[in-house]
Amino acid sequence: MSEIAFSPRALMSLLFNGDKAIDAVRTAWEMGILDALDAGPVRLGDLSDRFGLVPVRLYKLLDCLECLGLVTRISSDVLRDTEYRAVEGARDAVSDVLGPDSLEQDRDSYPWRTLYGKLPDVLRGELSVPPDAFSWPLSSAEQIAGFEHSMAAGIGPIAETFRMHAELWSDGMRLLDVGGGDGTLAACLLRDNPTLRADVYNLPALRTLVDRTRAESDCDDRLGFVGGDFLAEPLPSGYDILSFVRVLHDWQRPQARALLAKAYQTLPPGGRVLICEEFRDAERLARQFFWSYFLIGVDSCTSMLREVADYRSMLGEIGFRDVEVLPGPFEIVVATKPPVGTGKSRSVQ
Repeated sequence: MSEIAFSPRALMSLLFNGDKAIDAVRTAWEMGILDALDAGPVRLGDLSDRFGLVPVRLYKLLDCLECLGLVTRISSDVLRDTEYRAVEGARDAVSDVLGPDSLEQDRDSYPWRTLYGKLPDVLRGELSVPPDAFSWPLSSAEQIAGFEHSMAAGIGPIAETFRMHAELWSDGMRLLDVGGGDGTLAACLLRDNPTLRADVYNLPALRTLVDRTRAESDCDDRLGFVGGDFLAEPLPSGYDILSFVRVLHDWQRPQARALLAKAYQTLPPGGRVLICEEFRDAERLARQFFWSYFLIGVDSCTSMLREVADYRSMLGEIGFRDVEVLPGPFEIVVATKPPVGTGKSRSVQ
């Protein structure tokens, strides 16, 4: 999608009218206008005739979409000859956010209205999200099931990144997916890599969810579960790779570093650690806006997005080497525990 640079004043105006913007985008998507624009360029007159719309009114709707950066326009002296086309990726992005599997709409089910209009009280510590509505770590079977369903819904882009880097896996490898939710990601990896074996390491309450994923995915005994508390206990040994997928940013830096140190301690020489999450940049901050807002009222969960450079620093301090970043929809930071006798080395910059 093309980049748009708004002045602070223009951005504030757009944010204030955000509900109207979604109404305009939803209308264009549900009526099929975005589909037509995706195949563009297309003349305004042709769009008007195709959908039975008043040309001058359609022109104004398209102004709304242009202001949002979803379409481009080639003007003409004749209104009906003005041409439009959707920018690359716009139609798919709208479908992703407004469609039935939307992460944004799933997140909207969380009790954020507890905070709305009351942020001064929340910031002063006088109001919080009630523990029976959301607590961290999750405190009830209902909360666990709802949260893990939400996390599983966002696995697609992460699984795609892993799929792009088949070189991560070799025959007979064993993976421990630390904090691996209901096993959805592990099941995807097992389908793509027939000789891989994977265990999900998580709180014992997650066992039934992983059992269900195993049954639904036909992974048989290649998908296992190990119950435990990764903050209070050493990480299990016997694995070639340990992965932290959307886990470390839930904890402040000392806890995140301690988890990586535990990974170093339990991995064999030559073993690797994988970190995959929303690394801090403008794009990821925008996509994570909901959690940043909602978790203002939940002190037990930090959700601190970090730059890749911060993880490079932590990994190097601990002793990992050969740190690299694998590209994809969700980047993966990979680091290796050096062979015995080589000593700790600094991370690759």
